[in-house]
Amino acid sequence: MALQVELLEASFARIKERQTDFTDCFYAILFKDYPDVKPLFAHVSMDDQSKKLFDSLALVVRGLRNPEALMEPLKGLGTRHVQYGAVPAHYPAVGATLLQAFANILQEDWTSEVEWAWANAYSIIAQIMLEGSEYPPELLQPKALVERASL
Repeated sequence: MALQVELLEASFARIKERQTDFTDCFYAILFKDYPDVKPLFAHVSMDDQSKKLFDSLALVVRGLRNPEALMEPLKGLGTRHVQYGAVPAHYPAVGATLLQAFANILQEDWTSEVEWAWANAYSIIAQIMLEGSEYPPELLQPKALVERASL
């Protein structure tokens, strides 16, 4: 699968200008649409969490031109998410929320091409993160992963 690096970089550059709006939007959507994840954040500083989310996205975008360098950091992120209580079923929720937050912030710049680029990138990111986790194999079946068609 080829990443649309230029589209990802350009759209993220526009998001960087509105970092707080983006992360506020992301968590508002996540908690409204997927209230079952809210307990995972009960003892978390949301300011710190928002920064971590944005820093993770920035790391990915910076690494798009050297994807091999992203493998270990993304696997490590997957391992940490297990420790936070995340399960594979959360990944599609996060992916859908991420796309909706991008759409809300980018507005007219959110084209079908940009949407596909981010859906594709998130699918790959989620797969790599899950490779870094230690979930039982039955929880890692493809149906538990993000399906681009449903995004």
